[in-house]
Amino acid sequence: MSSKHRHDTYWFISVPAEGNKSVVFENLKSKLSAPGPDYAEVYQFIIPEFKIGTLDALVVISDELIKYDQSFESTAFKIVDILRTLLQGDLDQVAANLIVNDKSVEQFLKTFQWDTMKFRAEKSLQEIAQILNKEVASIDNIMKNKSGHYNQIKGNLQALERKQTGNLAVRNVAEFAKKEYFILDSEYLETLVVAVPKNRYKDWNSKYETLASMIVPRSSQKIAEDNDYGLFTVTLFKRVSDEFANKCREEKFVVRDFKYDENDMENQRKEFEEVGAVEKELAVELLRLATANFGEVFSSWIHLKALRVYVESVLRYGLPPDFMSAVIRPKFKMDKKIREILNNLYGKLDGLAYGRDENENIEEYQNFIDKDYYPYVYFHLEFDIYKR
Repeated sequence: MSSKHRHDTYWFISVPAEGNKSVVFENLKSKLSAPGPDYAEVYQFIIPEFKIGTLDALVVISDELIKYDQSFESTAFKIVDILRTLLQGDLDQVAANLIVNDKSVEQFLKTFQWDTMKFRAEKSLQEIAQILNKEVASIDNIMKNKSGHYNQIKGNLQALERKQTGNLAVRNVAEFAKKEYFILDSEYLETLVVAVPKNRYKDWNSKYETLASMIVPRSSQKIAEDNDYGLFTVTLFKRVSDEFANKCREEKFVVRDFKYDENDMENQRKEFEEVGAVEKELAVELLRLATANFGEVFSSWIHLKALRVYVESVLRYGLPPDFMSAVIRPKFKMDKKIREILNNLYGKLDGLAYGRDENENIEEYQNFIDKDYYPYVYFHLEFDIYKR
C-alpha cells in the first residue's frame, strides 16, 4: 500500500459484555469487517482482571495513565526518528526495523496478549503502571545518551569530511601538498598557500609580488584547481606574512592556514580514518539498540493502553467488570462510517436514544465534554511513520 493510502490508526474501544464477550465481539466484527461490510479490521483486545481499589484511586490512576501514555508515545517516536536518521530516511527500511516480540506492529496488535510474567495481574494497577513507566523512562534515558554520543561523533566526522570536500577555499590542503612545493626548515623564508578565484588568475599573477615587500619573485605556482578556485603557492619572508595576508584579504584572495608538516598531515589522515571507523561502529550499535528498544517501548505502550481501557471501563460501566474490549483499524476514509455504526450500536450507553439520525446530538455533547468522548470507552493510537 502506498504511503498516501496508509491508515495506521488504531482505536481501542470497550462496551458492556452483557455476560458474553464472544457474542458482543462477533456482533461488532460483523458490522465492520469482511466478509460483510469492509470498513475496518477488528481484533479482540483481551485484558486480564486486575485488583481494583477505591473509586478515588481509579480516578487518580486514570489521570496518571494519560501522562504516561503521552510520554510513551514520545519515546516511541524518538526511537523512530533515530532509525530514520540511521537509515537515511528510507521509511520502508525503518518500518522493517519496527519489530515487537518478533512481529510487525500490526501483527503484534492483532495477537496482543498480556505479559503475565512481566506485569503480574495480582499487583495493583498503580504498581503495574509504575513498572511500565520506569521501564520506558529507563529506555528513553539510554537512547538519549547513546544517540547523543553518536551525534557528537557524527558531527566530528562531518566536520572532517567538509575539509575533504568543499571548494579549495575551505578544503584540506594536505591532499594537494607535495614536499617540493615548499621551502622547509628556513629561518627566514616560508611558503604560503592561497586560494584564488578562477576569474582572478591574471590579477594574482600580476599583483602577488607587490602585495608586500620581500616576496620571492616568480615563486608562485598553481598546485590544484576546482570549479571555483585555483590553489597557488607563494614564497616570502616570514616577517611580512601578516602584511601579505591582509593585502590578500582586500583582494579577495584566501590565504589558507596551512604549514607543511608530514607528521601533522599523517595524524590528520589517521584521525579521519579513526573517527570514520568509530562512527560506523556506533551506528551499527545504535541501530541494534533502537530496534530492540522500540519493541520494548511499543509493547509497554500497548500494555498501558490496556490499563487505560480497563480503568475507564470500570469507571464507566461499574463493578463487577463485565466488558468486551477490541482494537479497530479503520480502512482508508472509513472513520466517519464506523463512528455512525458504533453510535447506532452503543449510543444508548449514555442513557440517550441516539439513532441513525441523531449522531449530531453526540457531536454536540462531545463539545461540552471532550472531543474524544463517545458513548463507549475509546482511546486511539496514531502510528503512521509515513506521515511524520
